[in-house]
Amino acid sequence: MRLALDQDSNVHLIRNYGPGYVTVDAEQRLTRSFALAPDALLPDWGPEGFEALAAEHFEALLALKPELVLLGTGARQRFPHPRLSRALTEAGIAVDAMDTAAACRTFNIVVAEGRRAVAALLMI
Repeated sequence: MRLALDQDSNVHLIRNYGPGYVTVDAEQRLTRSFALAPDALLPDWGPEGFEALAAEHFEALLALKPELVLLGTGARQRFPHPRLSRALTEAGIAVDAMDTAAACRTFNIVVAEGRRAVAALLMI
């Protein structure tokens, strides 16, 4: 699905997505799991899929200073065990799990509102 919003060139947005890929900004097509903040992209964030999620993947997101983490869990919504995201919740950071397509759409909306969201997107 193609997403189109007016964009500040200093803010990363998701431009489109489909099965197995997400395009960030104008031309950066990503096919592996990654994390995205309005001002940062971690193309090698880590887990290859939901089952590979570990506490250190969530801990790495702390460096992006989010107020909200949108966890895209692949083709369907799944919920990680709370112990995995404990570092975020103890820091007062909300974690919202949804399918990856919904996380892509939600990220752009939340960033357009001026909020500090991080999308952590699983591609499998």
